[in-house]
Amino acid sequence: MPLNPDLHKVMIIGSGPIVIGQAAEFDYAGSQACRALKDAGLEVVLVNPNPATIMTDHSSADHIYIEPLTLETLRRIILKEKPDSLLSTLGGQSGLTLSMQLAKEGFLEQHGVKLLGAKCETIEKAEDRQQFKDTMLSIHQPVIPSEVVETVEDALAFAKTIGYPVIVRPAYTLGGSGGGICQDEAELAEIAENGLRLSPITQILVEKCISGWKEIEFEVMRDKLGNVIAVCSMENIDPVGVHTGDSVVAAPAQTLSDHEVQMLRQASIDIVRELGVRGACNVQLALDPNSYRYYVIEVNPRVSRSSALASKATGYPIAKVATKIAVGYTLDEIQNAVTQKTTACFEPSLDYVVLKFPRWPFDKFVTADRTLGTQMKATGE
Repeated sequence: MPLNPDLHKVMIIGSGPIVIGQAAEFDYAGSQACRALKDAGLEVVLVNPNPATIMTDHSSADHIYIEPLTLETLRRIILKEKPDSLLSTLGGQSGLTLSMQLAKEGFLEQHGVKLLGAKCETIEKAEDRQQFKDTMLSIHQPVIPSEVVETVEDALAFAKTIGYPVIVRPAYTLGGSGGGICQDEAELAEIAENGLRLSPITQILVEKCISGWKEIEFEVMRDKLGNVIAVCSMENIDPVGVHTGDSVVAAPAQTLSDHEVQMLRQASIDIVRELGVRGACNVQLALDPNSYRYYVIEVNPRVSRSSALASKATGYPIAKVATKIAVGYTLDEIQNAVTQKTTACFEPSLDYVVLKFPRWPFDKFVTADRTLGTQMKATGE
């Protein structure tokens, strides 16, 4: 199934300003996406407020807008440029959230703009904490005991039933913003209030803390025909409790038995199939170091921070392949960029180890708290 003939002009929401918690890995993905779209003969409209990125170079896109990533700005650009589609999965969490909001308010449908990469239902199932929990339970995937709440009082009441420590995870935020580990009521009240304020839908997940478990990630690709591959497994050297962006990460996973790798790989594939992802998807899992028990932590139905590591580690251009899938191609039609002989539906095999080290800006922020937790503090890698 080649390029969708209805597509001629595609709009990409870029990675946004390089801030703590949203580093330059998304520029790497966005640049690949722009090139893949231009190679397919499509006109590219790019919105990104950071002129220092590679994607805002004139060779990357046909129309470049260096403007703030707000709903008002995007509406104005869509009215002016009249794109026929919007690629939602290449600009990190900002791009995903803004695309979702434009779709939900009916603006995209009203102006004939298709949402590419991830459907509204897919984004909601993965990002809305309650829907995600319900979806995982429906396919018998274990999730950490938790409750979705919208008030501080409800958070405190639930924490009493499961006991401390608990973790707070706000919905639709990036880099763990607004979240944290709470050891008592006072900490929970403070972190819950902040998390509710930062979540665009005023919703947080309060869950049992399993700090110390192994944190494993799988980068998975799926096309519209349901073909799925696991591109790469990754193991966080720091356990659950330290944000993956602040952890040294090894690819492929280093301390798992073959049984554990296959168990978590199959779980990741089942999850991506259930969500109906078209393109790249990042699945994060927690594994008990002393048994085969595991929990699904969260899923990012987009090109994620880990996609850059998985791409560089394997040579498999995740953002480029995800973009081609979004515009109509299937995995068996996309040529493998490394071998030039096989197709993108072959899983890469690694006979080496790749490590990612985070870069913290504590030399610039001398008085900052250096304790690592669930909120990301690194600005690069």
